[in-house]
Amino acid sequence: MAVDVNAVAAALAGVRDRIAGAGGRDVDVLAVTKGFGPDAIRAALDAGCRSIGENYAQELLAKRDALDGADVHFIGQLQTNKVRQIADLVDLYETVDRPSLAREIAKRSPGAAVLVQVDTSGEPGKGGVALDGLDELVEQVVGLGLDLRGLMTVGPTVGGAEAARPGFRAVRAAVDRLGLAICSMGMTDDLEVAVQEGSTQVRVGTALF
Repeated sequence: MAVDVNAVAAALAGVRDRIAGAGGRDVDVLAVTKGFGPDAIRAALDAGCRSIGENYAQELLAKRDALDGADVHFIGQLQTNKVRQIADLVDLYETVDRPSLAREIAKRSPGAAVLVQVDTSGEPGKGGVALDGLDELVEQVVGLGLDLRGLMTVGPTVGGAEAARPGFRAVRAAVDRLGLAICSMGMTDDLEVAVQEGSTQVRVGTALF
């Protein structure tokens, strides 16, 4: 079923209203198009989104022809052996969480823009470096010549939006301490809390499509 650009535009306006209601200023909306066809990417761009986020390498590759003009963020857990396949498509890697991945990105895409993913939930499968290991990983990422733009985190699955607040606050503090620009946190269900705690980018899919 085709994605209706007018519906996406209306949904995007609703997301921006939510951001404004939470006190957000200059917060980017990353349109998460995983699970949707290439027409979702075109609809998101036509509706006014500047950036799209994809979670899976194979799905991103299948949408190659729809990516023209899109600022592509990779937001899923990334296996090192997949980096080579998508290096020419990705503008920002948001989920760098271990030295081996940083090394592979630096090898396949020297100087690539990246975010370091921080684990603030402790839930298995979400990825991310623990806060007490953040500085060491940041040093390695920078040492590899990658362009470290900021940090990213995913809120906990249980406990509701408020359960994410302490982790979001800690990541924002780390962004400030490290002098970084991007603080990517908050999704459809917890974006207000994320914005209140200083997010500069929310990642939304369900709210748009």
